[in-house]
Amino acid sequence: MPDRFLRVALTAALVLLALFVAQPYVTSLLFSANEPRAVTARGDLSQAEASTVALFERAAPSVVYVFARAQQGAVTFDPETGERRQGGGEQTGSGFVWDAAGHVVTNNHVIQGGGDIQVRLSTGEVVPATVAGTDPSYDLAVLKLGRVTAVPPPIAIGTSGDLKVGQFVYAIGNPFGLDHTLTTGVVSALKRRLPTAEGRELSGVIQTDAAINPGNSGGPLLDSAGRLIGVNTAIFSPSGASAGIGFAIPVDVVNRVVPNLIRTGRTPSPGIGIVAASEDAAARLGIDGIVVVRVLPGSPAAQAGLQGVDPATGEIGDIIMGVDGRPVRRLADLTAALEASGVGRSVTLQVERDGRAITVMVTPADMGQRRR
Repeated sequence: MPDRFLRVALTAALVLLALFVAQPYVTSLLFSANEPRAVTARGDLSQAEASTVALFERAAPSVVYVFARAQQGAVTFDPETGERRQGGGEQTGSGFVWDAAGHVVTNNHVIQGGGDIQVRLSTGEVVPATVAGTDPSYDLAVLKLGRVTAVPPPIAIGTSGDLKVGQFVYAIGNPFGLDHTLTTGVVSALKRRLPTAEGRELSGVIQTDAAINPGNSGGPLLDSAGRLIGVNTAIFSPSGASAGIGFAIPVDVVNRVVPNLIRTGRTPSPGIGIVAASEDAAARLGIDGIVVVRVLPGSPAAQAGLQGVDPATGEIGDIIMGVDGRPVRRLADLTAALEASGVGRSVTLQVERDGRAITVMVTPADMGQRRR
């Protein structure tokens, strides 16, 4: 009896061992999917997904890839580092169609110092382009497409005046040459300041955490309705790749500057003709305003009677504290206020003179490169 039980147990163990060894082969033989598998029904896209897909399909045909052959020795400004760089090689970026005449908006630093500018449309067609106008102070440029089979649809225009931190935004561009790339994020801050060419500072800049990388420059930043709310212009990153902080020129500025570039090739520069002390100097003096160092002869400021520092005694003259009732604390604030008013439209300056508060009416003029 014990021998029989031992034989049965041994036989069972051998059978189990054989099954264990053979199991992978049997499973592979019986269950291998050696034919295409049936597709599982997905169902409808979520409302958020469907909205994003529709937004991209509407806006993408208006987005283009801009590339220019940089001239040897040309010096350009890199807003991502705030430094000037030597030309050479190919400059690339993004842009978008502005109107049915074939004008394309991009960043000035994308084409600055470049020749033989080419634009690749969403259809893959490559079209030569010429520069219609540039404004380095806003880092904006307008190109005019050459002969094209069909002009892509102009992008829809929104407003940046009512943006809220936290609302969804979408960037379309050509990061690292990968055309028509969509990234999403939110408005992470408003009213940032950003240095541009010629030592100027652009105020009211939109900050976003949508991934913006080299090659996105000049491309559109859109709201959830697919409308243009900004032009992507720079990132903040020590490595040069997206670090969650990108900047865009607000569309209200773009919508004011671009028509002038199309019409005359330049942007009027409203100014009153003063030389102001630096922010550091004003802060050291404990002054929360714009110290007028010098008034340019024949300028609107001179005609309005503004006074600079006395060259003989060094005594401070006028300190500009506000424009039309809104406080200004730095030169960028004054410049933004004058640009919002425009050339030829009078503004009221709140001025401190000899410890007294006075008001001065001044009419900004087109100061050319002298933007103050």
